Amino acid sequence: MAEWFVLQLFLYFPEDKSEYLPAGLWLLLFVLLTFITYKWIVRVSKRQADETKKLEDEIFNRKDTHS
Repeated sequence: MAEWFVLQLFLYFPEDKSEYLPAGLWLLLFVLLTFITYKWIVRVSKRQADETKKLEDEIFNRKDTHS
């Protein structure tokens, strides 16, 4: 009996299903923003890795020519 009461405090299932629409739109918005942020981070990370690789190659080539 107590479990049912506790669940009633936190769970709300509306009779009017149109109340789900704003929550669904917000969820869609945040998922979309999360995906865009993920792709941006991957792109920046790849760019930084390429720049680091070029710098490493430059340092190793300079080191080889001075030896």
